Amino acid sequence: MTIPVIPAARTAQHLAARAATVCGLAHPLTRLLLAAAATAAAQAWEAGHRVTDIHPAHPERNHGG
Repeated sequence: MTIPVIPAARTAQHLAARAATVCGLAHPLTRLLLAAAATAAAQAWEAGHRVTDIHPAHPERNHGG
């Protein structure tokens, strides 16, 4: 069974961010989830997706200054 890489990467990153907020960066659970998020992002990249596929730009944000 193949896991869709974009939803998996988004979920892994969301869980890692929540763990970092709740437990802190040094907590073993946070480190485990960060590793899972990095692996999921790498799998998405290897499948041919760009970073913007995982993190689409928000038109209401002005990144140019």
